[in-house]
Amino acid sequence: MRVAVLASGGGTNLQALIDALGAAPTAPARISRVISNRPDAGALERARRAGIPTTVLRDPQNPAELLAAIGDAQLVVLAGYLKLVPGAVVARFRQRMVNIHPALLPDFGGPGMYGRRVHEAVLASRATESGATVHYVDEHYDRGPIVAQRRVPVRPDDTADTLAQRVLAAEHALLPEVLLSLAQRIQRETIDESG
Repeated sequence: MRVAVLASGGGTNLQALIDALGAAPTAPARISRVISNRPDAGALERARRAGIPTTVLRDPQNPAELLAAIGDAQLVVLAGYLKLVPGAVVARFRQRMVNIHPALLPDFGGPGMYGRRVHEAVLASRATESGATVHYVDEHYDRGPIVAQRRVPVRPDDTADTLAQRVLAAEHALLPEVLLSLAQRIQRETIDESG
């Protein structure tokens, strides 16, 4: 199963995927390309070190350019990708494109809710827990059906930084689990459809 990963930042979730798939030689998925909207994204360097082809989009809102960059990938993972995916791309990968979000959706999601802003909003709300959510991508930020969540407690002495560290650890565990599960499901469906 060929997987395209879209990332805008440092790429720690990409690294978690690289590590998980590399540690499982019989894994049902492999990362075939990494795509970014930013030429300086750390995720691109992580991909290059792992020998994974990279692409930098000229216009992230151009569906033809993004589809060409995804190429023959069968599954798409948004791992810290901060752009809204064009509707034509979402339609092409319906139920085969997932995003990881650093909070328990449906709370603390939507336009502008990423990184430190999410954790600050969680703390301001006085929530007692936060966590990571993997969800299918639809035409809106953070609104697609939830695939899986991992919860972490919010401690009384938490700052946005300390909460972010625990949520990120949950993301690094959750995203590879979900990717492997989805790849296995898609492979089963493909076999069922052909046989």
